[in-house]
Amino acid sequence: MSDTTIAARRSRRSLVIAPVLLLIAAVGWSGFWFYAASKAEVAADAWAAREAKSGRVFDCAKRSIAGFPFRFEVQCSGASVALVSQTADRTHFTAKLDNILVVAQALDPRRVTAEFSAPATVTDDRTQTSFAVNWSKGRSSVVGLPAVPQRASIAFDDPTINRLDGSTQVPLARAKQVELQGNLAEGSSSDRPIIETVMRIVQGSIQDLHPLLSEAFDADVRAKVTGLADFKPKPWPQRFREIQAAGGHIEILQSRVQQGDTIAVATGVLGVTASGHLDGELQVTVAGLDRVIPALGIDKMLEEGVPQSTLDRVAPGVKAKDVSNLLGALDRAIPGLGKVVRQNANAGVAAGINALGQKSELEGKKARSFPLRFVDGAVWLGPLKVGQIPPLF
Repeated sequence: MSDTTIAARRSRRSLVIAPVLLLIAAVGWSGFWFYAASKAEVAADAWAAREAKSGRVFDCAKRSIAGFPFRFEVQCSGASVALVSQTADRTHFTAKLDNILVVAQALDPRRVTAEFSAPATVTDDRTQTSFAVNWSKGRSSVVGLPAVPQRASIAFDDPTINRLDGSTQVPLARAKQVELQGNLAEGSSSDRPIIETVMRIVQGSIQDLHPLLSEAFDADVRAKVTGLADFKPKPWPQRFREIQAAGGHIEILQSRVQQGDTIAVATGVLGVTASGHLDGELQVTVAGLDRVIPALGIDKMLEEGVPQSTLDRVAPGVKAKDVSNLLGALDRAIPGLGKVVRQNANAGVAAGINALGQKSELEGKKARSFPLRFVDGAVWLGPLKVGQIPPLF
């Protein structure tokens, strides 16, 4: 038999074997995909059960799996998420949205991504207050499943929150982008995890909370949380109790907030008291402090009369009637003097705060550095109480 004949037979045999091997591989891969898809259903149920123990209850009116051949796509239509006991006052929130798409690559199942379809309706189950929440793009990712997650993130583009007042939507908050990331710190263990977090807000604004927050601002906050006991499913108030019991803390590694020409940076360590309040101190440096003081509205408060509740917040121990009597006496002594004092209140407060800190420079601008103290949840700027943070548990 000639070499030419032998070569021809081998060529024909190869033409037959190659498709057969390809068919076997396709059948094998299909079997693997459908087997893995069935496991994905089981894993999804197990994940939902774990989340429920953490106070986050997920439900789907309809669930389906697709994505053959190279990935798994779990569609959750008519989705609802109930947040139970995630705050110290045990407020329950329920969010309803059209669809959640969860995707895992067949060759990299430890990384799971999700996309959220807008809009959503969020209801405070205790007060029955509802909010309309919208966004142009919402997504999240988790790396490390099904074991302890190593890294997780969630982000929304163009988010808006409006309170529903009958048929009217009252704007509450909006941003160009909001992103939250978390990961296990290097060298951290599952039985004593240390979490590093990053929160970014681009062009965010919040109405009806504080005048300073009503104008658009950018924020970038990086923190490290220590004192966690483990990664067992549990609500966050319980985790904060564990942090307090273990002597853990929240370390602000870097915080930068910019609003117009005003820039503020801060670093420091905050602990948790036995009552669940933040306690500690941040070192704050502010460029453009003169713009912040008018936003506090101190002159307007004096012009319109200061309610005792406001004085209790910004100047504990001072009585509203004493302020009114003093301003009235100034007007009687020298007509118009009380008005001048009211209108120049901001300058006086600015001078007082400037006296608290030290001259500094921030990003090439003149600035002041001063401590911002947290005392059992109360936020103090020198002798002024400028805020109150609710307990964490």
